[in-house]
Amino acid sequence: MIETRAGVRSGKPCFIGTRIAVYDVLDYLASGMTSDQIVSDFPELTDEHVRAAIEFAAMRERRLATPA
Repeated sequence: MIETRAGVRSGKPCFIGTRIAVYDVLDYLASGMTSDQIVSDFPELTDEHVRAAIEFAAMRERRLATPA
């Protein structure tokens, strides 16, 4: 559901088939937007995409918090 592609949004993780970066969705959530508002503003996204963004952030945090 999430991929990075050279030349698309400077290689930032985006949702497959879109140019919408995962970080954009996380920023919208952090600013107080609801999942419904995000999906309404970006019809190519679904609630599943928003949950995938949250899971992506959680996994990244888990990797950072785990000692090497």
